[in-house]
Amino acid sequence: MDPLVAPAPVLDPAELVRTARHAVLAGIGEEGQRRLAASHVAVVGVGGIGSPVLLALAAAGVGTITVIDDDVVELTNLQRQLAHRADDVGTAKTVSAERAITALAPQAAVVPQQVRLDAANATDLLHDADVVIDTSDSFATRRDVAAAAEALGLPLVWGAVQEWHAQATVFWSAPPAGHEPVVLADLFPPGTEGEPPSCAQVGVLGALCVQVGGMLAGEAVKLITGAGEPLLGRLAMIDALSARQHEIAIRPAVTA
Repeated sequence: MDPLVAPAPVLDPAELVRTARHAVLAGIGEEGQRRLAASHVAVVGVGGIGSPVLLALAAAGVGTITVIDDDVVELTNLQRQLAHRADDVGTAKTVSAERAITALAPQAAVVPQQVRLDAANATDLLHDADVVIDTSDSFATRRDVAAAAEALGLPLVWGAVQEWHAQATVFWSAPPAGHEPVVLADLFPPGTEGEPPSCAQVGVLGALCVQVGGMLAGEAVKLITGAGEPLLGRLAMIDALSARQHEIAIRPAVTA
């Protein structure tokens, strides 16, 4: 798949050194690193999955990161939400996330949005992004994110974790020629998805959140640089308890 983002003209000398291990990586290289520097990724949610996503994007050299979350850090978050620290309890997650990103990658421009994304504001929050990553834990929010991404024609990297299990995929309503459009409704037809139980009710493996967050950040890096094959049309399913992973195909829903 062609790269999603045109490369920035130059990289800061310190950034060249910081990201040197990408510059020798097949599929990315120095030009791919400049593409990452020119890119803008919007991340919805700074929870268990969103935290490692943000750290991985910052470490990778993504130039602009929009962070969308209306919550504050709680002590129970720290079992899995690695962008936050004990001293952040009571602080807005967007503030904590900005601190973590800037400490890791000072060149990154962080756009904190301490709001709850909904149908009314989703398009405004996401329209400047090249890639959207949805790590929210509410299906109402997931539907609103997906609707905005579909309307804007943006690739949507999507993941969910519950207990010992996880899913990850890429939706895109307007992919390049030769690729079928796949959207959230193809996986969860309207009215069939239900509302998952909360982490407080059933628990969640913190390490699995980190694993899935890394996967989602990796999908964004591939889309931006044109490296490899994205998860478009494929749903990765992880069972951490048995250490097994498999995938199923997602196809556009057939309408009468």
